[in-house]
Amino acid sequence: MKELGQRSRRRRLRLFPRQGYVLLLVGILVGFLVFTVVSWIFPRGGPGDSADGGLPTSIEFEFLYTSEKQGWIEEVTPDFEQWFFEEFNITVSVNLVVTGSHDTVNLILWGRQPAVWSPASNLWIPYLNQKWQQLGHDEGIAADWTPLVLSPVVIAGWPSFFQEHNVSGFSDLYQLAVDDVDYKYGHPDPLLSNGGVMAVVLEFAEAFGKSPDEFAVDDFLKEPPLAFVREIESKAVNYGKSTGFFGRWAAEEGPSEIDCFTVYESVVLDNSLKAKERWGESLVAVYPEDGTLFSDHPYVILDAPWVDKWQQFAASQYLFYLLQEENQDKAQLHGFRPANPSVPLNKEIFSEQSGVEYEIRVPLYKPLSGEAMETLFTVWPYVKNPGV
Repeated sequence: MKELGQRSRRRRLRLFPRQGYVLLLVGILVGFLVFTVVSWIFPRGGPGDSADGGLPTSIEFEFLYTSEKQGWIEEVTPDFEQWFFEEFNITVSVNLVVTGSHDTVNLILWGRQPAVWSPASNLWIPYLNQKWQQLGHDEGIAADWTPLVLSPVVIAGWPSFFQEHNVSGFSDLYQLAVDDVDYKYGHPDPLLSNGGVMAVVLEFAEAFGKSPDEFAVDDFLKEPPLAFVREIESKAVNYGKSTGFFGRWAAEEGPSEIDCFTVYESVVLDNSLKAKERWGESLVAVYPEDGTLFSDHPYVILDAPWVDKWQQFAASQYLFYLLQEENQDKAQLHGFRPANPSVPLNKEIFSEQSGVEYEIRVPLYKPLSGEAMETLFTVWPYVKNPGV
């Protein structure tokens, strides 16, 4: 079965496949100029999009996003509201609603009406669009998106374990399981966590020998790749609710509790030095050699009837603000790589001393389709460790 993990070809993904940052910034600048012209022509009206076409005195919109970036978003949003008022003399209120990626999809499908949506990964965009169309809509609701911050998925753990067993990817974890090597593995539950979904997607990518965007529903009906993933999962000792749980657990409980786990790179940054202080060994990140996924926190201004033009304008300025160098630097302090390519990566944060690599040298995958993702949720009970 080892050949299932051998990839016939590697496919590298451009970091910003649908959005060019030059075009993004030009578009936002044009929006700014249009606002200026409109403000000269029309009188200032009441709150919201006034009936007479006047400018609003205040704008309010909801931002539905995920908990991984909560600390950063809560830090910079009040500053954005002040900045917006100073620029446009309009009060803006960003209502922050934070939950898990899967929950954000369900909330929108159940009737929640945010203007902006940001799951932890672009994996959820085709899934939401598919579900939205299944409700009878002609088009998807998430047409365009822009990454806010980046954190690749890695296999985290103790360097002594990785060195002893020469682990460089999921094929190695599979082979260790086949050879009956006693090791303890983990990742979040994919039914509860985006990090868990991404971990299992990468396991299946290795099993299928293809990039996630090439997954077909029929792939999940074949027993050999299911057995491949099931073998890796047989070593699982915990399916937590979040990636952060594993980093804290490893740092607090040590190598006797868990050897390796699939999480975001930011989890390693948060816990590597804590682990060394307690156990004399840092947590480190292994970047799967055949490829990984970015948790890229896409920013989506929803193409929905409840989002008016002034909310669209304010939301576009919020995006512009979040991508400014000062705020991208603040995101780095929370363990995220900047999504704005003009912002330099902080070498003091992203370094071997922190347990991570400065440069990501492995291929970056495109997301799977919404249909394939729904099938993954269906087969998960058949490959997970039933004893966990």
